[in-house]
Amino acid sequence: MEFPDNTRTPYIARAIVSIMFVPMVSLAAAGCATRQETPIQRALRIEPMLSSSGFHVLSAHTPARKAQLHSLTPLEIRFTPNNGKMHYWFADPYRCNCIFSGNQEAYERVREQQGIANEEEMTAQMNEAVAQEKMTFMVSPANEIFY
Repeated sequence: MEFPDNTRTPYIARAIVSIMFVPMVSLAAAGCATRQETPIQRALRIEPMLSSSGFHVLSAHTPARKAQLHSLTPLEIRFTPNNGKMHYWFADPYRCNCIFSGNQEAYERVREQQGIANEEEMTAQMNEAVAQEKMTFMVSPANEIFY
């Protein structure tokens, strides 16, 4: 069976779009997934949670505080026992040049907020995967049986 030239053009165009579009979307999604967070981006993501959870900001404006800031692990919530209770801190030498300091209750509130944020991120990723799957189906060349 031979098709006139004008009826084959849509099939060829769809095939080209599918061949080009699907790999580009896949590469873009993979690039987004492997993108590393910069120290500033990490600080901007975590510090609002710390502040709203009850952590106090201690500015490194004295030589002693600057030395303390630079001796701590940056951009990680760490803890140490203090008078029988846990004391938590987060050092930011990149953005605010400060130390966030909090107690057990403040830390628990951060963990709760982080759990909610993780659930929201996972939901968004699942929704994106479903949308990409639908988009891939929509741009795939249909069999002649659908026409």
